[in-house]
Parts: sequence; C-alpha cells; structure tokens
Amino acid sequence: MTNKNQLRAAALARRDAVDLSARAAAGGRILRHAGSLFDQPGRIVSGYWPIRSEADPRPLLERARRAGAAIALPVLLDAETLLFRRWEVGAVLEPAGFGTVGPSVAAPFVIPDIVILPLAAFDRRGHRIGYGKGHYDRAVAGLVASGAQPLLVGLAFAVQEVDKVPFEPHDIPLDYILTEDELIAAPKLG
Repeated sequence: MTNKNQLRAAALARRDAVDLSARAAAGGRILRHAGSLFDQPGRIVSGYWPIRSEADPRPLLERARRAGAAIALPVLLDAETLLFRRWEVGAVLEPAGFGTVGPSVAAPFVIPDIVILPLAAFDRRGHRIGYGKGHYDRAVAGLVASGAQPLLVGLAFAVQEVDKVPFEPHDIPLDYILTEDELIAAPKLG
C-alpha cells in the first residue's frame, strides 16, 4: 500500500506541473462548479492565502464576501495551533506561518461556518492529505470540540486526486472537494 508521504509527493508533483495559464483559467471554472456554497449571507468563510502552486481560493472568498459573508484567514499561533482571524479586504496581511500571510494580531479570532482547506491530495470519499504537519486536522478538531460544525471544502486541481487516501482515526473527512472540473460531495460515512 502506498503511504501518505508517497501520495503527497506524487500529487504535489502533478500540481506543480499545472502550467500558469491553466491555473489562471481554473479560477473561473472553480467558481462555476462551486454552485451556491459561497452565496449565503451572514456566514463566516475561511480560506487561505495561496502559496506555491496551490489552487487559489481568493475568487471564492470574494464571491462569498459579495454575497454578505465575513471572511477569515488562518494564522499559526505556534508550531501546533492554527486559528482563524477575520480579514477585511484591503487590510494589510502579515506573515502567518508556514510561508503564508494572514490578518494582523489586531484582527479578532472567529469560528468559521465554512473552511476552505488547501489539499496536497484527495480521494472521492472526502479524505485528504495536507502538508503533513496536522495544522488543519487539529484546528478542525478544535472547532468541532467547541460545538461548531463547519462545512469543510477542500480546494485542489483535479490532477491531485488519488484512488484512496489512507484514513486514520484522527482524520476528519471533507464535506466537499472543489476542483476546476467538478464539485465532489463526499459521502457521509458512519
């Protein structure tokens, strides 16, 4: 059986091979496939500021904002703790850990209703592979432990799909995976 590290490396290599023009074109296609997920006012939608060759969630965040949602971005407080801060368009972004940027320490922490997660790899059952540090796993587990039930939407390019992600007891499956080709509703197991 292929392990997560092998799946991650292969999927990231495929993602890195997506050329810049295809990545740019993917933004509009992702928006079309999102359906009405991001069109509900009054929600808090957390995305991420893309790094490396990640699928870009900023068009989704802008769509949600225009529909009346508040926007949040993740920040690392330390090596283990990822939380979400509200972000206002135009507010200066600061280094937020893991090579990305996020709202300043003056921005309030929020509990998102929807969390858009970056993916290294995914399968159709809603299982994901991240970058291997467990930041989102711990953050989502903390949200759930607090009583929140955020909708989890993985964002990736279609080339990042794998047949089967090894699933561990601490893993929390996604509700949806959104790619430039489709919106995949993950089956509810259990």
